Amino acid sequence: MIELKNPKFAVPVVLIAGIFWSFGPYVVRNIDEAHTIPWQYLFTRGLVIFLLLNFYLYLDEGINFIKNYKKIGISGIIGGVGLAFAMITFIWSITNTSAAITLLCLAAMPFITALLGFLFLKEEISVNVWVAIGIAAVGIMIMAFGNHEKNTLLGFLLGIVSAVGFSVFSVSLRWRKETPKFTTVAVAGLICFAVSLIVIINQDLVLISSSKNQALFAVHGTLVCLGMILYAIASKNIQAAELTLLSLTEVIAGIFWVWLPWLGINEVPATNTIIGGFLVFLAIFYYSLVIKSNRRFIALN
Repeated sequence: MIELKNPKFAVPVVLIAGIFWSFGPYVVRNIDEAHTIPWQYLFTRGLVIFLLLNFYLYLDEGINFIKNYKKIGISGIIGGVGLAFAMITFIWSITNTSAAITLLCLAAMPFITALLGFLFLKEEISVNVWVAIGIAAVGIMIMAFGNHEKNTLLGFLLGIVSAVGFSVFSVSLRWRKETPKFTTVAVAGLICFAVSLIVIINQDLVLISSSKNQALFAVHGTLVCLGMILYAIASKNIQAAELTLLSLTEVIAGIFWVWLPWLGINEVPATNTIIGGFLVFLAIFYYSLVIKSNRRFIALN
């Protein structure tokens, strides 16, 4: 894998990765009637992720990258399925609620990962981390209680399910640390592609959307891949606590892009979302100060 020659560049590289990911919700908001074409979106996005990551692996490792698929094992399959499920529920979440709620649900991923690690990998959780989990849980409940509009609560619940899917991916990598990360994500993209194709054929849907939408689907898949590659290159030079804070760029900027009036969306978060989101941010900040280990793995959306 490509490595940074100067570790001082690691922080800006991770920030740039977060910025790439943060444009995802803005891209989705510019899709015409996104709620009516989720499977076409997942079909194209999944295919783009699969092809681009394999192309990157080929450039990095040569034809030997194919051997990574033999190393993936049961943990990689579980991680790929979890990540694919997260990708699928992400589009359903963000098309049924505000981008702020979806992103703040995903921001709770470190705590969900800690809980899953505790339950399935017997990883210890310190009192300080339990405190952070408690603060985040209160914030999430405040967001949930403040969303009674039609489909909004459904979008919130799907956002939580998406965060759980990403956490399953992270825990699978902790289970067997030798599991090839990029290959696991490529498998997730392939699963999204295959499941979407089956649904499209079964429901007799159109395979391809408008040229504008298809371009936006591909752009989102490309942003995911570019951000992931940059994040992976820089992560070896940054401590887990710093990564947790730096990766908040994705959430903060993602909410900002869809709110910024002159970008054409002007999606203002509800009061409960702001209050609950503040508690989630507070929990993550506290979490980043107290964790000593437990590397945070790549978070995609």
